[in-house]
Amino acid sequence: MAAEHGPTAGEYIVHHLTHLQNHKPTAVVDFTVFNFDSIFWSITLGVVGCWLLWLAARKATSGVPGRFQAAVEVLVDMVDSQAKGIVHNAESRKLVSPLALTVFVWIFLLNAMDLLPVDLLPLIFEKIYGAAGHDPHHAYMRVVPTADLSVTMGLSLAVLLVCLFYNVKIKGFGGWMHELFTAPFGSHPALWPFNFLMQIIEFVAKTVSHGMRLFGNMYAGELIFLLIALMGGAWSLSATGVALAVGHIIAGSAWAIFHILIITLQAFVFMMLTLVYIGQAHDAH
Repeated sequence: MAAEHGPTAGEYIVHHLTHLQNHKPTAVVDFTVFNFDSIFWSITLGVVGCWLLWLAARKATSGVPGRFQAAVEVLVDMVDSQAKGIVHNAESRKLVSPLALTVFVWIFLLNAMDLLPVDLLPLIFEKIYGAAGHDPHHAYMRVVPTADLSVTMGLSLAVLLVCLFYNVKIKGFGGWMHELFTAPFGSHPALWPFNFLMQIIEFVAKTVSHGMRLFGNMYAGELIFLLIALMGGAWSLSATGVALAVGHIIAGSAWAIFHILIITLQAFVFMMLTLVYIGQAHDAH
């Protein structure tokens, strides 16, 4: 009977939390699995972000700026001032400042996908998938890339690679190796293994927490939107159903407004941690 009247609440949530993949994972960590929906939306929104920044630069004037140009200039000044306060090497900031700006804009756009109605894009994809001759019940489409752990960890790993690059560039390979084995406990040979272990733990902890923080917040936000959507799906002509429908509208509106702060804050936090970690790579212990 449940199948005749649509999916249950559990089936609805599981369907929305399933990725469009080349195949199912065979282990907890399976690097042969590709989440095509996350890849598609990440690339698409990356192109959109680049286009928006290019559009602002192309239309920039020396006179009184328009609203869009003014907003972009405020954003650029904000990122540049944060970079100057954390990364004190002016030469490094020529790369680090644009990198931080790209990180903020890209992650903000990825997060903002959570503000779309949860069934809008998946339903459109389901129609296209069915029209192509496939089973529409297996048309999976997750549209919030930052609610995908592989995306957020990929971003944090990229930041780690940038940090390693600046460790070598600023300190030299020999200087960085010396730091790995002599900090934080001292340069005595008996302390080298403990120093190296602590350094590796620090790199791993920063990278994992960097990616997991963004993933956890966005995954939780996506799940709450799904639960709110279920309230609307439970609507009926009964008094309880009407109350659920009203609660769905109120809760959905309130959470969407609050979520605007969350998606912006999470993009800002990820950008700031990127700057902090790169700044630490410039400091000698």
